[in-house]
Amino acid sequence: MRPAAVLTALLCLVLAGCGGSGGEASPSDTAPGDRKTLEELWRAPGDDVAVHPGTSDHEPGDVRVSFVVLDAEGRPVTLPTAHVWLARSLDRPPFLESTAKLERIGVPGGYEADATHIYVVHLPIRKPGTYWLLAEPEGGRPVQALENVVVQEEASAPSIGDRAPASETPTLLSVGGNASKLTTRTPPDESLLEYSVAGSLRAKVPFVVTFATPKFCSSRTCGPAVDVVEEVARGFDGSDVRFIHVEVYEDNDPAKGYNRWMQEWGLRTEPWTFVVGRNGRIVQRFEGVVSVRELEEAVDAVAGR
Repeated sequence: MRPAAVLTALLCLVLAGCGGSGGEASPSDTAPGDRKTLEELWRAPGDDVAVHPGTSDHEPGDVRVSFVVLDAEGRPVTLPTAHVWLARSLDRPPFLESTAKLERIGVPGGYEADATHIYVVHLPIRKPGTYWLLAEPEGGRPVQALENVVVQEEASAPSIGDRAPASETPTLLSVGGNASKLTTRTPPDESLLEYSVAGSLRAKVPFVVTFATPKFCSSRTCGPAVDVVEEVARGFDGSDVRFIHVEVYEDNDPAKGYNRWMQEWGLRTEPWTFVVGRNGRIVQRFEGVVSVRELEEAVDAVAGR
C-alpha cells in the first residue's frame, strides 16, 4: 500500500481540497468502522480510487448523494449495494454509516450512457461543511472509493417545500409545432412538450419538470434523463400528472450559456428533475440522473392513486 502522506496528497488533487468539515452532521458522536480513521478504512486491501460524483448542490437535511464507482482499471462497479461511511476528515473516524443502493439509469432501447448504473445514498446531514465519504461496494473484488461531499448553507436550486418558479416555458403550441426548437432528443419527445410550468401551476395539477439536454449533456450518466421521465410518464397515462421537458441552453446552443428558465430556477448544473404537487410546492428534487424507480415513487406521492 502507498504511504499515508502520498494517499492524502493524491486525494487532495483528485477531490479538490482536504480538511475537516465546518460543522456537525449528525447528533451522534459514535464512530462506526471500529474507530478506524477514514483513511485507514480506505487503505484496506483492494483498489483505492476516487468516487465519480453525480450530485454537488447539497444543503443540510436529507442529502441525496449519487455516484459511480470505477475500479482501478476504469470499469464500472455494479454490485447491488455499497457500504458508505461519512467523516469530517481523513484522519478522523467516521461518525455515520449507511448503505447506497445501485439504481439502473436509462431505459432499454434509450440513450446509451457510459455508465448504466449509479449508487444512491440518503444521508442525514444537519450542518453545512465539507465531509469525506467512503464507499465500498459489497460482495465482490474489494474497491474503496473516496469523495468530498460539500454541504452549503443553502442550495442554489429550489428546495423541497419551496414554491416552484412560475416559468413560462415553451410548448409545441408556442413554437408552431416545431419540436426541433424545444428539444435536442432524437426522436423528439413530443409528449413532454405539451405543457408549460406556469400553465401547470395555474391549473393546480401535479407535474414533473426535467431540465436536461440529451444531445449536449456533460457527464457520463446524464443522457438518459429525458428517457427516464418519458418512461415514467407512460405509467401515469390517464392521470392528471403532467410531464415537462425543458432544454437548458439558449437556442439549444451551449456556446450561448444557460437559458432564462435555468436561471429562473437557479440551476447551475444539469440535468435536474423536480416533482411538484397540486399546491405548487416542490415535493421532491433530483440532481443529476434519476432512476425510473426513484421517480415513480416520487410521482406516486403526488398522483393520489
